[in-house]
Amino acid sequence: MSGTRILRILTAVCLGAALWASGWITFRTWPRKIWLGTAPYPSVYFDHDIMIVPFPTETLLAEVGRFDDELSAYLWFDYLRSRPGVEGSQVLLTVSEKEGAPFYRIEVVVPNDALVAIPFLAQLEAKAFIEGFELGFSTKRVTERKREQTNLFIATYKRPVEKEFKLLPRKQLLRPMVHFLVFKSRTDPRVRGRDESRPTSLSHVQATELAADIVAVAEFYDLPLDVFLGIGAMENNYLSIRGDLKHAVWKKKAAKDDIILKRRRGRVLVSNYSIGVWQITRETLRYAHASYLSDKRDYSQLPERLRPPPTLELDLTNSHVLTAYAGLLLRDLLDHFNGDVDKAVGAYNGGPRNPNLQYAAGVEAVAAYARNILERVTAVNEQAATDTLERGTSTMEE
Repeated sequence: MSGTRILRILTAVCLGAALWASGWITFRTWPRKIWLGTAPYPSVYFDHDIMIVPFPTETLLAEVGRFDDELSAYLWFDYLRSRPGVEGSQVLLTVSEKEGAPFYRIEVVVPNDALVAIPFLAQLEAKAFIEGFELGFSTKRVTERKREQTNLFIATYKRPVEKEFKLLPRKQLLRPMVHFLVFKSRTDPRVRGRDESRPTSLSHVQATELAADIVAVAEFYDLPLDVFLGIGAMENNYLSIRGDLKHAVWKKKAAKDDIILKRRRGRVLVSNYSIGVWQITRETLRYAHASYLSDKRDYSQLPERLRPPPTLELDLTNSHVLTAYAGLLLRDLLDHFNGDVDKAVGAYNGGPRNPNLQYAAGVEAVAAYARNILERVTAVNEQAATDTLERGTSTMEE
């Protein structure tokens, strides 16, 4: 039963409840049932002057998400159960089969009171934590089985893994990385906002291209892939949006293509906003391009789409090339700080003279989450492939 339909039902029921309460004394000697249709509508009763509107079910569930791949389902499940006001134990993740393929559902156990459950779900939808909901009826026994399946998913994504992230083949990581990038972009507050001009999240195609770029650049510059992923998430959640639009810097002399805001005593104030997924400022982009021109690495080993052009483009919109610039900047900072990742990452945000260690801590938090998820989903996929192979072998032997 969809959220819109439920709201209509709730309005009708509440109106009926009000009429029932006000006319109870008059009509108490003439009780009769009032049918509002064939659907299982909620009933109404009062508990100490508080109106309760329960549905005819042991347990009331709200389906809030459907997925055809496990990682996306688990990421959204994990995200939802950590939202303020959501009791983690009430969020369920289950899998069933549809047309021979796994089909994943996220459901929320809600109080069996329409006056409580529906406003709660509507609030989650208003905050864009969920895209909508469908109410469903269940028994306590079935709900308990769903809890057991949910706990199995949680245990699977918490158990130790045999292969650490840094030892995993990059080709194995590409597909789960795509889902991770899409998830991070979709949970960005700007995307979840109600503004008509809000940005859109990454499409599957965009995320596939970006994941391939991140892996290629990390390998070419010998970067820690998880840290590089963390920077992309911290900077812009992998969205290509300009930032720091009011940021400006004073210079002795304006360069070509500078946007001059003021002139004072032989100096100029120029705009220094940030661009792209990696939020590289105009001045930093100048530095990155100069570093590229003097770099002795063999750029023929880097895919052509990632190679910067001979001439700098300050308002570059090519996310491929910006990813290469970001990788080069991080490599330079790692070399500058003799491999100290925290200082190098902090300097990516605050500059070499003033590394932002709080920013570095945020990057590490995202990197740790990415490592944890990608390690475990890879282990799950490997185990599934092994199980499939063993079942096939067993069938042949029989």
